[in-house]
Amino acid sequence: MQIGLYFGSFNPIHVAHLLIANHILNETRIQKIWIVVSPQNPFKTTDKLLNEYHRLHLVRLATEEDTRIAASDIEFGLPKPSYTINTLTYLEEKYPQHQFSIIIGSDSFQNLRKWKNYEMIVKNFPIYVYKRSGFEIINNLNAQLYIVEAPLLELSATQIRNLIKNGKSIRYMVPDKVLEEIEKGGYYKK
Repeated sequence: MQIGLYFGSFNPIHVAHLLIANHILNETRIQKIWIVVSPQNPFKTTDKLLNEYHRLHLVRLATEEDTRIAASDIEFGLPKPSYTINTLTYLEEKYPQHQFSIIIGSDSFQNLRKWKNYEMIVKNFPIYVYKRSGFEIINNLNAQLYIVEAPLLELSATQIRNLIKNGKSIRYMVPDKVLEEIEKGGYYKK
């Protein structure tokens, strides 16, 4: 099976993430997407991260009714910080029957040279890149690159966290079940 790995902190997951996943499933050869919740991204500080199990739960709530998309905790059992190459190597060994691709935004693609063993990633895995405002897609890495013309929605997890912190509504920015869980748990208020 062709599986797209959509890596991220998902702090929290929001409708733009889901629109991108849906678009990729509709418009590419990817048959299933695993949303890989990264417990600790090596490029981000952990002080603003909601607990990884809470973030995973929110992703599960957001995707539970779509059998094409699955929440993945695969990085929870791997060394931290979470390096994509370690996850890919582990997944290839554990699931040799699948072909894995990476799904990233153009902002992440611009920084791919900073990733641990990025040469191995570029050489061995197709990369699906969706555009992010202000980040041009230039393939100067000779990557097996697929540019996805996904709907561009100016929405970020940072923006959502700031709205919550300031007591404002995030309705329609996250799925209803995610909104309910965020409110019930009091997440992102501090």
